[in-house]
Amino acid sequence: MSQLDELLRQLPAFKEHIPMWARTWSFYAFILVFQLSGGIYLSSMGEMVGETALMQEDILMAGLASFLGISMVFPILFRLKFRFTSRLILQWVCAGLIVCNLVTMHTRSVPVLVVTCFCSGVLRMWGTFECFSTIQLRITPTRNFAVFFPVIYGTVFGCIQLSGLLTTHLAYHFHWHYMHYFIIGLLLLVWLAARLLLRPFHMGKPLPLYGIDWLGAVMWTTGLLLLIFVANYGEHYDWFHSPVICTSLVAGAGCIALNVGRMFHIRHPYIDPKVYAFPKVATIMAVFAALALLSASSTVLQGAYTGGILHYDSLTSVSLNWPSLLGTLAGAVCTLYALIRLHLTYKQVTVFGFVCILMYQVEFYFLISPDTNIERLYLPLFIKNFGNVAIYIALTVYLQQMVPFLYFFQALGAVGFIREGIGSPIANAIVSRILRVVQKANYLSLGGELDGLRASVPFEAMYGELQRQTLLVSLKEVYGYAVLAGIVFLLGVMAMRYRRIVRYVRVPPVEVFKRLLEIRMLTKAKS
Repeated sequence: MSQLDELLRQLPAFKEHIPMWARTWSFYAFILVFQLSGGIYLSSMGEMVGETALMQEDILMAGLASFLGISMVFPILFRLKFRFTSRLILQWVCAGLIVCNLVTMHTRSVPVLVVTCFCSGVLRMWGTFECFSTIQLRITPTRNFAVFFPVIYGTVFGCIQLSGLLTTHLAYHFHWHYMHYFIIGLLLLVWLAARLLLRPFHMGKPLPLYGIDWLGAVMWTTGLLLLIFVANYGEHYDWFHSPVICTSLVAGAGCIALNVGRMFHIRHPYIDPKVYAFPKVATIMAVFAALALLSASSTVLQGAYTGGILHYDSLTSVSLNWPSLLGTLAGAVCTLYALIRLHLTYKQVTVFGFVCILMYQVEFYFLISPDTNIERLYLPLFIKNFGNVAIYIALTVYLQQMVPFLYFFQALGAVGFIREGIGSPIANAIVSRILRVVQKANYLSLGGELDGLRASVPFEAMYGELQRQTLLVSLKEVYGYAVLAGIVFLLGVMAMRYRRIVRYVRVPPVEVFKRLLEIRMLTKAKS
């Protein structure tokens, strides 16, 4: 370990009298607070729709904007870290997230809500990155990303499940505002801790933020938000029969096309075109797109089944987060063990993850019944989250080894456009549309047999049973399609050729600082 690494491992941003265990666990506690916080909490969507008179699509659009903000800030995170001190960053992030929570509680304007949630996603990722990058050498002194990323994804996905549990219980027993109040209280504690425990420590002269393609960032954000709008509001506006959807689609695709063409003609684009030329970057994006399509069944179909057939209330539905949380933590631990101790390849881990996703589809296909107990849903949810986190870890570590360090954060942003950006809403829209078409066809097929039926059953009861049977048959049919798609994607992953020799390794810190000095000299020359 170099002297620089040894210095960074001591977490010099803290005041000298703070013990080392308190330094590490304080930053990890900050991470938990940032991951639990956000501009909006989708688990309280029902309560928000009833009180604010906003549509469900409006609330969901704000949540998707928050996820996009997480990915959009990746390319500049490293520059921000070397521009500001940890003490200043954490205080700004806490203050910004508090403002975002206050705005989302009281605004009724959809544009304001979307912009606020996008900013909250940026701030949440900024604070999380600052804390994780600071304690990285405490987690793995050798900077082994096969150890580091399981900790990251285990924490991030675990907090998603915990956030749903907290939000639902607070909204059910009190009011959906109480989740915001709870998070604001935690953020105030983080702000106070950063103020008291940290000192304004900076290694070297602060790096200026000149040379960042802010226009490119705005164009990427605008184009992707328009595409998310199309996928989210498509059913509400009757898809391409609406001029609103057609205009948004053309504007979003045109904005992205202009930005792609522009990035070949400027010196420092927000996403360098070299990123897409590195080995397997496009393939990894395609695999994440396939994962988003398969995961849409758990969002669309599972929600329709538990709500429309089993009639679970909010507390019963959110109780399914517990096996999901256990699956996430178990997947992170087992993936770490598989990569570090068993020395499995990234392809083997990815294939195993897709096998778990396929097993979830198969199990739910056979569980579709009005008599299914909730306990029988625990195992498929455990398996699905186990496989999901394994795929994320394996592909991200593989991406880190395929892309040079100087372009790694841009590659994370590019992959995040699919992973946290447009992948999920487009996949959900596709699955929702398939379910709706299949449901209409089954309704006509089953309803035609009732024409000549003479029974003493009231028409309302007969009609309700027809609706239920139509939904049951449709869910089973679409889950069958999901199983077939999962088999195809699994075969495709198995046929992929993973590089066995790593061409790009981690850049030593000395070379990182050399590159930062080059950037500083270029910005001075421009000015």
